[in-house]
Amino acid sequence: MDARQTIGWNLRRLRVAKGLSQERLALAAEIDRSYVGRVERGAENVTVSTLEALAGVLQVHVSALLQHVDDAAAKPAPLRSGRKPKTG
Repeated sequence: MDARQTIGWNLRRLRVAKGLSQERLALAAEIDRSYVGRVERGAENVTVSTLEALAGVLQVHVSALLQHVDDAAAKPAPLRSGRKPKTG
């Protein structure tokens, strides 16, 4: 797995664990939603500034996005589709 795929894998894993959609993550990090999708697919060469913005929203250290991924690891499960009901 190359570095871009590793970052994408970890980004998706952390995003799903926090229950964030790509759109919500992108809005909070002030980047385009389609860019988040391309990063998760390993199709973008991400800047350090973007990594910092994404890590900040996910409340993790940037190094969490660079952690080695076991080649046998299962792909992170997708979030349930559709909008979440409003609370309050």
